[in-house]
Amino acid sequence: MRLFNEPVGRAYLVEQGVPADLVGRLDLLGISGIANVLSCIKFAKWYELDENDIVLTVWTDSMELYRSRLQELRAAHGEYAERDAAADYHRYLLGCGLEYVEELGYWDQKRIHNLKYYTWVEQQGKTYQEIQAQWYDPPTGRACTTRWMRSMP
Repeated sequence: MRLFNEPVGRAYLVEQGVPADLVGRLDLLGISGIANVLSCIKFAKWYELDENDIVLTVWTDSMELYRSRLQELRAAHGEYAERDAAADYHRYLLGCGLEYVEELGYWDQKRIHNLKYYTWVEQQGKTYQEIQAQWYDPPTGRACTTRWMRSMP
């Protein structure tokens, strides 16, 4: 987060060849958005994608929500220096590996889908039927997608 939002981190990214106009928009990425980008890197490595492939993700939040987190990090760890930017760049971007990546089968996916019960039903007041509909109901239900994929040549 600091690499993308601290002036020293942004300058380091530009030095590494990241286009300045892109670096200038990195505040559009919040914590979840950064996690999505890292997931895309892992996805591309897992499937051995190259410059001819395209991976899309959603930037779900922006730093507007997390300015206080940057202040907390400064208070806890001090000012962000160029050596910090270099370490973060090499460890977390270039060094992003396949740790915690797993190709999931049907039952693995359903297990993860069912993890949302607490947040959806107990916290947000959704019904169990609404969660089940996400899985089973066409056109976007997971079971429908699985059947469609199995029918492909």
